[in-house]
Amino acid sequence: MKKYIAECIGTCVLVVLGCGTAMLVGCDAAAGGGYILTALAFGLAIVAMAYSVGNISGCHINPAVSLGVLLSGGMKLKEFFGYIAAQCVGALAGSGLLALIFGLGKVKDMTGGFGSNGLAGVGENPIAGLVVEIVLTFIFVLCILGVTSKKQSHGSFGGLVIGLTLVGVHILGIGLTGTSVNPARSIGPAVVAAISGNLAPLGSLWVFIVGPLAGAALAAVVYKALEKN
Repeated sequence: MKKYIAECIGTCVLVVLGCGTAMLVGCDAAAGGGYILTALAFGLAIVAMAYSVGNISGCHINPAVSLGVLLSGGMKLKEFFGYIAAQCVGALAGSGLLALIFGLGKVKDMTGGFGSNGLAGVGENPIAGLVVEIVLTFIFVLCILGVTSKKQSHGSFGGLVIGLTLVGVHILGIGLTGTSVNPARSIGPAVVAAISGNLAPLGSLWVFIVGPLAGAALAAVVYKALEKN
């Protein structure tokens, strides 16, 4: 149970810091600064959680990461479903906190949807969005599997490497899909946006569930093949 609580808290923090920053500063390609700030917020959230709850749950805080670990033999199926449930609850809680904070403070949401993902950057083309999410998640999960491999210990630097990799994929992906690489991170804001009256994010939500899971599965298969002696 402690692992699930840790995953819930970690995902909540990721959404609050990452999506909250996006809501506050926006992601205007012309300005550019919002890209970097949002990318850093997501990456630094991962670093913070890796060094706080990582020793309890492994700090997946992402169903795609949990799928990669499952397919690599790092966890059991029952535990996998528990992780996903905890992560989704955490993402919903984080989005709810943002709704409360921004609502009480009457702060404008610069993203228009609680930092939810969308396909505007790829011309509303779901196939293009899928490709983006598969590629970015593949990179991210491949990094995680390598950093956490028992055959190659990266010691205390693992969390930093993973966080910086998330920053990197966000720098490219924000202008295309808003960068999900994490189904829970997409579900939470989309659901809370819908409750608030904005149904648009739900229309493309499937892209940000299927894409990251497919990318994670591909990363697990490739890594196992590369790691095999």
